[in-house]
Amino acid sequence: MTVEIRVPVLGESVTEATVGQWFKKAGDAVAKDEAILELETDKVTLEVNATEAGRLEDIIVAEGEDVAVGALLGHITAGAAGAAAAAPAAPKAAAPTPTPAPTPAPAAPVAAPAAPVVAAPVASGPVVVMPAAQKLIDENNLNVANLRGSGKDGRITKGDVLEALENGGVSAAAPAPVAAPAAAAPAPAAPVASGPRPEEAREERVKMTRLRKVIATKLKDAQNTAAMLTTYNEVDLTNMLALRAEYKERFEKKHGARLGFMSFFTKACIAALQELPAVNAEIVGDHIIYKNYYHIGVAVGTPNGLVVPNLLDADKLSFAGIEKGIAELGRKARDGKLTMGDMSGGTFTISNGGVYGSLMSSPILNAPQSAVLGMHKIQERPMVIDGEIKIRSMMYLALSYDHRIIDGKEAVTFLVRVKEALEDPQRLLLEV
Repeated sequence: MTVEIRVPVLGESVTEATVGQWFKKAGDAVAKDEAILELETDKVTLEVNATEAGRLEDIIVAEGEDVAVGALLGHITAGAAGAAAAAPAAPKAAAPTPTPAPTPAPAAPVAAPAAPVVAAPVASGPVVVMPAAQKLIDENNLNVANLRGSGKDGRITKGDVLEALENGGVSAAAPAPVAAPAAAAPAPAAPVASGPRPEEAREERVKMTRLRKVIATKLKDAQNTAAMLTTYNEVDLTNMLALRAEYKERFEKKHGARLGFMSFFTKACIAALQELPAVNAEIVGDHIIYKNYYHIGVAVGTPNGLVVPNLLDADKLSFAGIEKGIAELGRKARDGKLTMGDMSGGTFTISNGGVYGSLMSSPILNAPQSAVLGMHKIQERPMVIDGEIKIRSMMYLALSYDHRIIDGKEAVTFLVRVKEALEDPQRLLLEV
């Protein structure tokens, strides 16, 4: 029985994805529920699992190509027949793969005629070439040693090869054989060892990931659509830090979570949002949608770019619940395990540039939300308190908002309410 592999429903408002990486090659055995490929959407990276055990019959869409929801990606020959057919196929697939194996390295000079196969180890470590990329390399007689992989763990993808061809054959294999006979041993070392790099190597062109392209588009759209304005204030966090220092050990021992800053800021923002509902609203057509729930987006930096997963119904969570929820979202973001549910439905966002040392910035709206709070670095500064100069732990706060539905008075009041709650954190505990 042949089973189709199709692009699954990707979630709210997501209609297409990019094939990021195939974990299996045609002919490989697959187990039921085993991940066989990775899809990149504009919100998350997700794995597609095999619905049946058997053998991967074919791959229809190569890595780096865009696909719509429901598109056919490949086929699995299911059942015992498929698994049995996979067994003889395995040794076959192993034949082209001596590329990454470092053991044949000493024999490299002798095996000069097999340049395309032996060239991979030259790049100071095993180079993994994806099937679609290998096909292009063979067709265009390229030297693998001079290709740089942008895929996971340095894998060379089809996109890397296409860019090499686009740039005039960054390293066509033609010149390599000329140097190889001249000096068998030094030839492989020459390009990788010391010496000035060619002029064109001073620049590197890397195709934007789908996530990076979507981030760029969304941020620019937010600027073009909203009447965006930012208001600033500063908050004295001395009392909050003292309260945290006093209770953080007992908090962690009881709840199994660290008492950070985000729970205080989240609680303060929710209290202010409840007082000023326009800050938690959004525009849809010629209507304003006021939301009586509070899904707080938490901006998280990942190796692939900034993502904003949401802490759902944060108003119903305790301090411990907020800290555990944010820690879990951060872990999932770094591991690439965020789901569409994590990324959908946010009503207000908090972005903490202070973790990177930012003293002041103007955050951009996370559309379709109407406001975002920017946190910054905590810095000790001399402040006048009751006629005396004292050293206080200060932070600048920035609220960017859509002036189409939030008036200046509401924005300033919101920021003042957040400031008041953080400067007197007992108010948060008593909800006053």
